Amino acid sequence: MAISVGRVPAAVRTRRQRYADGKAARKTVSRSSHATWSAPPGRPDPVETLNADSRKRVPSLVPIWYGRMSLSPFAFFRGSAGIMARDLSGTPVTGSRAQLCGDAHLSNFGVFATPERDRVFDINDFDETLPGPWEWDVKRLATSLVLVSRHNRFARPVGQQASETALRAYRRSMEVFGMARYLDTWYSHIDQRTVWKRSTPEGRTVIAAAVRRARRRTVFHAFPKMVQAVHGRYKIRDNPPLIVHYKDPADDEESRRFYERYLATLPDERRALLERYQIVDVAQKVVGVGSVGTVCSIILLMGDPDVEDPLFLQLKQANASVLEPFAGASEYNNHAQRVVIGQHLIQEASDIFLGWSRLTSRDFYFRQLRDMKFSPDVATLRPKELLGQAELCGLALARAHARTGDPAFISGYLGARDRFDVAVTRFAEGYADQVEQDYTALRRAVRRGRVVATVDV
Repeated sequence: MAISVGRVPAAVRTRRQRYADGKAARKTVSRSSHATWSAPPGRPDPVETLNADSRKRVPSLVPIWYGRMSLSPFAFFRGSAGIMARDLSGTPVTGSRAQLCGDAHLSNFGVFATPERDRVFDINDFDETLPGPWEWDVKRLATSLVLVSRHNRFARPVGQQASETALRAYRRSMEVFGMARYLDTWYSHIDQRTVWKRSTPEGRTVIAAAVRRARRRTVFHAFPKMVQAVHGRYKIRDNPPLIVHYKDPADDEESRRFYERYLATLPDERRALLERYQIVDVAQKVVGVGSVGTVCSIILLMGDPDVEDPLFLQLKQANASVLEPFAGASEYNNHAQRVVIGQHLIQEASDIFLGWSRLTSRDFYFRQLRDMKFSPDVATLRPKELLGQAELCGLALARAHARTGDPAFISGYLGARDRFDVAVTRFAEGYADQVEQDYTALRRAVRRGRVVATVDV
């Protein structure tokens, strides 16, 4: 077959030209314009916004969702991504877009194992992923760092420094990606060797501790804790209300077709591997903060009966991204497919069993449970460790945006100085104040019985 070879179309702009375009964008959207936040007139009541969201969740789990958000402003921030999505839609943007994480807060970054069993640092949550303005992810990350610093009762400058550290790492990494070959950008990764070369001693401490913890988070470590033998058959242990068996299991034939549709989304070699396992039990499992109340399950599979060969799959419901009303609808009809494709676009190496399906009117994605995944407990971070974690997050977010956006344009806009870093940090501090006000409104609603909250931890 002959392949025609022609000249590069004249409409294709070089990287230097796109860098200049980004630099020119400062005239219409100044970097300092990102610094301010004030609630717009008619901003919706945050509790009413949450109540509307709660109607899409499993009613019996809604009190746990509210309970987890009521623990701290940062917990509230984690569970209310839709509120910030609306607020960000009114903030300045350059018009350059990338595949967004959509919920780029500190706890959604961590260590996990690649299919080759290397440990890398990356984004690890994609429920809200969607193409959109790159500035939105950056501002959510910066705000989360300020909130964590306040939650840990660090001096005010620590939160400012953590935000500026992440933004500086993002800006400097984007400068590198702006002139890098596309393949080099795609193959870049943040493993221990990369961290040792490019990070501070605090960043190295964070990644080393996370890798040690991740090594222990395997199916073989979880199996004896989560499973018991009942009449010669393995069964997931109930731990109400967090892990319970379904009272009304789905129809066997419907479940079989649902699972087969999932298998069809996997590459042939991975489907062949998974087909060696048999499903032996399924239970509902409450996870995270923002995901509480959506339908989440764990599936226990076993290999040959004469060998203890367990495998856990996690099944998570995917709804429309909270960004869709403001960034545009997804091109995928199945929201779980949106999550899976977004993860493949952003993440260095995704779970080998990542796939999607649909059961009745609900979309679900599958992935492994506890496959060497670990995110640090932010409440245990000391100031220098927070700065190290912030730097790693900035590196990972820049690489994610560079893979799907225009790093040359973004780098041209950011420039070599810290004007954007300082401006977004000011925004983060102002928006953290807003989060604390919204959190106070939720606590007041709980006290007055406007919402029911159950603290399960």
